[in-house]
Amino acid sequence: MREILGRRRRLRLRRRGRPAQLDAALTCATAWRWPVLPGVGLKAAGGRGDRGRGCACPDPECAVPGAHPFDPGLLAATTDERMVRWWWTNRPTAPILLATGGRAPCALSLPAMAAARALVELDRMGVRLGPVVATPTRWSLMVAPYSLERLGELLHAQDWVPSSLRFHGEGGYLVLPPSEVGAGQVRWERAPASDAPWLPDVGTVLDALVEASSGAPDGGSRLAY
Repeated sequence: MREILGRRRRLRLRRRGRPAQLDAALTCATAWRWPVLPGVGLKAAGGRGDRGRGCACPDPECAVPGAHPFDPGLLAATTDERMVRWWWTNRPTAPILLATGGRAPCALSLPAMAAARALVELDRMGVRLGPVVATPTRWSLMVAPYSLERLGELLHAQDWVPSSLRFHGEGGYLVLPPSEVGAGQVRWERAPASDAPWLPDVGTVLDALVEASSGAPDGGSRLAY
């Protein structure tokens, strides 16, 4: 017991003074084995008259400011501690991107207001959820890895799926806390367990979302926003 407490104390001491982004990225990569890479981030704040911080990428009309890969590209995502340290030591405020799919977690996302209602409904239904990532505009329900073939089969079996539902699977990515992107601050609505985050099956969550979103008195979706 004394040895365990000593290791925990040393870990806390190492974390003191370490930037939040680096600490979170290392936890994802080394403790949870989630492949990560730095997002492009936001451009530096300008002076007087600046209309806000846009994306640091070359596209002035970027649809997801700060919240996408650029350099390095998505295929560079890794769990290697040395690479993660190098990235966030050189870019300490870079958003943390999780490369979804393969052996890594995937996610289903909904507009924020609809997702807040969905969580209430799913809790009422007794559905066990995993970590939930929230931005001011969208919430993402993390699920166990799934293939595109499995997702296609699940969607084909449904009579109807909310049009606002998005899927983050193979070849995709998800921005993780405590990143800041153009949409605002990214946070945990439901934080993962510190040791080994549990993830539900995508089919279970999809079925529950479809059930929770149907049956409104006017024939629409109870999760409409």
